[in-house]
Amino acid sequence: MVKHCRHLAAFLALALALAGLPLPAQTISNPDLFAKSLEAAQQTIEQYGRYDNEKELARVNRIGYELTQNSDFQKFPFTFSLVDMAEPNAVSLPAGQIFVTRGLLDLGLTDDMLACVLGHEVGHVVLEHYLHMDRRATLMSVLGNILLAGVIIGAERSSSRQSSAPQAPYDPRVGYENQAGNRIEGVAAANLILSELLLRSYSRENEDAADQEGQRLAAAAGYDPDGARQMWVLMSSRTPEAKEFGYWRTHPFPDERIRAAEARKQTWKVQAKRPADSYRLRTQAVLMSYLERQRSKLEGSPRGRRPPEKPLPGEVNAAKAPVTVASYLKDAALSTWPQGKVADAIRLERLHAQRDQQLAKPLLARDYGSLVRAYQKQREVVRLATPDSEFLTTVASELADFDRKLKELYPRAVSVFKGGVYETAFLSSFLSNFPEAREVPEVALALGDAYSRLGNETDAVTQYLAAEKAAPDSGEGRRARAGLRNLAPNLKELAALQQLVDQNRDTELKRLAAERLDAMAKTYDDVANGAEYLRRFPTGPHLSEVIARLNVLADNLYGEVVLYQGVGDSTKALERINKILTNAPLSPAAEKLRDRAVLVAQRGA
Repeated sequence: MVKHCRHLAAFLALALALAGLPLPAQTISNPDLFAKSLEAAQQTIEQYGRYDNEKELARVNRIGYELTQNSDFQKFPFTFSLVDMAEPNAVSLPAGQIFVTRGLLDLGLTDDMLACVLGHEVGHVVLEHYLHMDRRATLMSVLGNILLAGVIIGAERSSSRQSSAPQAPYDPRVGYENQAGNRIEGVAAANLILSELLLRSYSRENEDAADQEGQRLAAAAGYDPDGARQMWVLMSSRTPEAKEFGYWRTHPFPDERIRAAEARKQTWKVQAKRPADSYRLRTQAVLMSYLERQRSKLEGSPRGRRPPEKPLPGEVNAAKAPVTVASYLKDAALSTWPQGKVADAIRLERLHAQRDQQLAKPLLARDYGSLVRAYQKQREVVRLATPDSEFLTTVASELADFDRKLKELYPRAVSVFKGGVYETAFLSSFLSNFPEAREVPEVALALGDAYSRLGNETDAVTQYLAAEKAAPDSGEGRRARAGLRNLAPNLKELAALQQLVDQNRDTELKRLAAERLDAMAKTYDDVANGAEYLRRFPTGPHLSEVIARLNVLADNLYGEVVLYQGVGDSTKALERINKILTNAPLSPAAEKLRDRAVLVAQRGA
């Protein structure tokens, strides 16, 4: 998986020396903490997903490194990543991994605001605030082996006799079977640990100190420190109804902080901007060097062995591909300095992994269309940065090969479709491979019908809309509109209804969907339904109602957790705990679960 890292790290060191740049100033002063923090970073991406927005990723990294080169902090290399979370938030891990959510970027922050947000998170790292949080230190102690850690959610005991009962030994086959608590492992444990790590706020003193450091770094990097006040004012105006949502949870006391930011903004003189290219190259060298040193360990771990690696943003099955520590480091190295031979080698390795993944599938299930788009996307990025790169020649040759394969595949795919015997995956691949084909309206309609039969309302609506848009006056277009009108009055999925409300080609359908959504936003009965709406429409018109209902449903599940723990039904209790943590991690119910959580180490088998 990381077989090329030794050559990449050596090449990078040589390039730095030939360019007259100093070798890496950053160090990894605490390898154990860095490894655990990396594990948490990798789990964060795996749990929440990477936000695919190349433009915003480049902006965050540009501003982030302009800030950090002024920090004189050399204990760990900083990295900046985007996560696909609807909640407006930014968080940092102790060893310099900083995350910005899709929800925060969707607010439309100016560069000055973003610089102060990033500077705040850098401040937490530079000032080592994690050392002042005993609970966070406990969390970090288990992150190095996060999937082999466990969490016990303590049950609320109804009598003193139960309270004094000894804890039964843990049996890995059935978990804890007494009424004192339930053990969570695997994804649910990781979810709760990460929620605790990422969503807990610092003390008022630490938050204030990070604010001040963030404003100082912003001014030193050439940004207006008043961006901190401007960001808080924007947050107050854009999300006044969502005080329990996102940034408000992890960065409290907005009124006080607005006043403090206003008072401090004249403290520093805004300096001239200067590029951070050499600093970014040195950071990349540190990351690649670490990856090479840890190669055997990463390849020998369960995470290191799981194929395929995480694709580049926007590539095939990006949302479902597993993330490894090695792939996280490569993504970080690529974002740190996204041009040159090191970056191009990482890109090509990832593209080839995706190509090989598709070629291993049956012929008619291969998604060449997504591959072509991934190749084209990376080609354009490299062409703008380094137009003489050898990467472009390789990609051009492979794109030509994909084009030949698609031309050969098309007649066979049409024949299969006309034959009427196929799976849903074939229809999806057909639309991806041949988006301009004359069969698209008919195929999209068939896929919408298939999703409708399977009860997948959101995807059914998406395909019906696609069929209607492709050929509105055709028989397929009319049938798609009929299918949508039949669905609308009984749709339960909020995201599907919002899609219909947002379309403007059928006013009657728009009215039906709006009426249905107005009612369902306040009465839906599945936490996953609300979570999907927030993911798809983070600034949707029904945001406040959906959040309020989500919190009610999560609290109902919490009551069931207590009930099932009380009667000793661990399976049902754990099912509901997992639903809360997965779909409503910011709810009061999830907060209560975190308050009752006790971390435990995995015992030997």
